[in-house]
Amino acid sequence: MLQIILTSLFPLIGLISFGYLLKHGQWLSEDFWRGAEKLNYYALFPVMLFLNLATAKIQMNVIQDVVLVVFSIMIVVSIALYILRHMYQISYARFGVYVQGLLRFNTYIGLAAVSSLFHQQGMTIFAVIMVLCIPLVNILSVLAFTRSHDMQLKKIILDLSKNPLILGCMVGGVFNLSGLALWAGAEQFLKQIALCSLPLGLMCVGAALKFQGFQRDVLPLSLMTFGRLFGMPLIAFLVCKIFQIDAFTTQVLVLFFALPTASASYVLTRVYGGDSQLMASIISVQTVVAAGSLILVLSWII
Repeated sequence: MLQIILTSLFPLIGLISFGYLLKHGQWLSEDFWRGAEKLNYYALFPVMLFLNLATAKIQMNVIQDVVLVVFSIMIVVSIALYILRHMYQISYARFGVYVQGLLRFNTYIGLAAVSSLFHQQGMTIFAVIMVLCIPLVNILSVLAFTRSHDMQLKKIILDLSKNPLILGCMVGGVFNLSGLALWAGAEQFLKQIALCSLPLGLMCVGAALKFQGFQRDVLPLSLMTFGRLFGMPLIAFLVCKIFQIDAFTTQVLVLFFALPTASASYVLTRVYGGDSQLMASIISVQTVVAAGSLILVLSWII
């Protein structure tokens, strides 16, 4: 099993490393990477999500299990974080970073890992998780940076309603429930677009890595990395056991909660005036450490 896991994850690690080398070797301009991220986020990635949900066999009991586990974990961890913020008087600039460091997830790495290890059935479960978690973690992240008198809930909801990843999942789900079938030519066309998404996305993850200023925040950086990559999957495993979730869904859920935080966390941190240097360090360290931690976690649950 370890051989299968290593074989499945090696291309992911290789593409992230390749993206890092291309960016920092200055083979490609900054404009290229901005354009690549935009293309992937607004076109390639939503098509892949649409295709997976449009052609999947979705079971209602799986959706119920995912909703139960995801909401339970998010609520418990969020409450714990707010208690710690009150106890240690953590500033909004740092609290938002900690929330994102524990609750946000790298979609590219997740989909690539699930596709490689769990195939179509796993991708369907992961897409359901994304429909739930993208709006949820975005709302929690914004709230963590925002003082109560500055809160603009209407703007948050409006921004989420225009999120291309959520729209791709929703349209794919509606198409699936409609009973319609894609024309074979259109399906092959969409598959070719979808195939471009993950390799490009993983290279963009590598290009976004920044290894500077680690010495300033060794303790919070270590806690965030250990908490996200080992603590969260352990909590997910225990919650799945408590609710008696089937083994396959448990494996996908534990993998989801073992993912490093999203590169997009850095952008949100800058927009809301958070500690962007700490956020950049957390993203980079978690992504690198995840190359080893994912192997350990997957070896444990599979």
